Amino acid sequence: MEAIVEPSSSSEQHLDVQIRWLIRRDMPDVLRIEKSTYGHPWTDEDFLTCLRQRNCIGMVAEYDQKIVGFMIYELHKSRLHILNFAVDPDYRRHGIGTQMTLRLVDKLSQQRRNEILIEVRERDLETQLFFKQQHFRAVCVLRSHFDDTEEDAYTMQFRLDANSGAAAEFAPHNRISEIDVA
Repeated sequence: MEAIVEPSSSSEQHLDVQIRWLIRRDMPDVLRIEKSTYGHPWTDEDFLTCLRQRNCIGMVAEYDQKIVGFMIYELHKSRLHILNFAVDPDYRRHGIGTQMTLRLVDKLSQQRRNEILIEVRERDLETQLFFKQQHFRAVCVLRSHFDDTEEDAYTMQFRLDANSGAAAEFAPHNRISEIDVA
């Protein structure tokens, strides 16, 4: 799934959000964010089909009693796999995507799950840079990954370091890993 999240900017106000389980009454807001973010958005039925699976989890970011972001991910034996991730366009660049990513990182442990994966469209440089800022690394290219455009995707990976529990500092040598986001 593509993901659109903009990098945080120090000139923007940081908003602390509550991150909680997605519930049925959140769906109109989630669908609104989905439609305002993606050219080929998931439908209500796409979300329901996914969330009915035992290993699929939905979470929302809430600010001032308003849903401002969401993430859908799968639990696997050794990893989390982000399927859908978006922040309301009116609330981007306020640290919401970072807070959602940190929530996922907090779910990792060396004993069980130690990595997070996401596929990002090849042309979606903003999202690639956002996840690079979150210590994800592009690890492979999936050719013609997206059905709607047959566009390639980068698989981006976050891994815990076996020694410290922190993000591993391995860096595959590719165009994304060479971009300086500082």
